[in-house]
Amino acid sequence: MHNEDIIKHLYNSFAKGDANGMISCYDSNIIFNDPVFGELKGGDVRNMWRMLLQKSDGNLKIRFNNIEADNKNGRAEWTAEYVFSKTGRKVFNSIKAKFEFQNGKIIRHEDHFDLWSWSKQALGWRGYLFGWTPLMKMGIRKMARKGLERFKSQQ
Repeated sequence: MHNEDIIKHLYNSFAKGDANGMISCYDSNIIFNDPVFGELKGGDVRNMWRMLLQKSDGNLKIRFNNIEADNKNGRAEWTAEYVFSKTGRKVFNSIKAKFEFQNGKIIRHEDHFDLWSWSKQALGWRGYLFGWTPLMKMGIRKMARKGLERFKSQQ
């Protein structure tokens, strides 16, 4: 499988709600980073996707485009539409992803998006007023990590 195909498989699996399909694209030593969770490694990355798909309860729309990859690096643009489970608010998130590959798998995955824009949608007026602040950003990360730890303890 070429690296562009790996990225396509990742997002097609995501769109279908298939966590195992997504996880099959990753090296066992995967490192993931995004504005909400920060840096995650290995099993935490796999559990993050399982948790997010489970929480979406099938109400998730994933679209992706502009996929490019060579032997070592890749990138893609993707969007996610869903209801944020904590508040019941609808979110449309536009993300730019970067990938590093090793031995036919993704070894590093970084998602970049505007956390303030996300927080305004997901958290409402609190996100609008405070979502740009370092304190709110730390609070969002703490909430996400706590949710991941709770999910892991239930597995």
